[in-house]
Amino acid sequence: MNIAWLRRGGAPLANALWGALLAQGAPGGLWVLDAVRCVRSGESLAARLVAEAPVYTYVSVSTTLAFATFGWLLGRKAERLRELARTDPLTGLLNRRAFEERLEEELARSERYGLPLSVLLVDVDGLKALNDQQGHRRGDAALRHVASALRSGSRQTDITARWGGDEFVVLAPATTRPEGVELAERIRVASSLMSSPPVTASIGVATLDPKRRVEAVGALMIEADRALYEAKRLGRNRVVAV
Repeated sequence: MNIAWLRRGGAPLANALWGALLAQGAPGGLWVLDAVRCVRSGESLAARLVAEAPVYTYVSVSTTLAFATFGWLLGRKAERLRELARTDPLTGLLNRRAFEERLEEELARSERYGLPLSVLLVDVDGLKALNDQQGHRRGDAALRHVASALRSGSRQTDITARWGGDEFVVLAPATTRPEGVELAERIRVASSLMSSPPVTASIGVATLDPKRRVEAVGALMIEADRALYEAKRLGRNRVVAV
């Protein structure tokens, strides 16, 4: 059994197993009490254990079930709290902090295995005007709509997050520049087709060459932002790659 994994306490199963282990203290404590009584009375401890076998069984089973269930519930609650801390409440995507953690991991893997890494910076077109003219509820609906487009257009290996305000970001591991552009186009089309009136998005794509060092992450995000700016300048609702 991987004790280090259990100590993390992150998974409900880990907490349930810890609860089951802790529950064994109940029959153990009962055994100690019986041993003390037998020493004082001169009674045979073995005979007493045989006589009270049903009691030991009941105590062991009931406390194990109770502690394991309680541990499972605590694990579920802790897991939910961790998820909330990493999730944008409006869209359900990862938040910026969680995305940056994943970015560090993918950068390290890109460098280790010599794989390309693409970043898509996505901006909701005209969100400020939408908020001003139709209210923030309509603006929030537009943000949720684009988040849905990111989910439907992305692959299982892609990492999607809300970058902040009207911007989203997609991290595409092992993805070349042409593949990143194709992914961005798929997301852009999904966004424009999934609502009425349509909510469009401008997308900037930047790709990290596997030969470049991990320190290039700052430059990678700057390049994606520059590509996004160019997409906005050229009329919005388009993909630009650098």
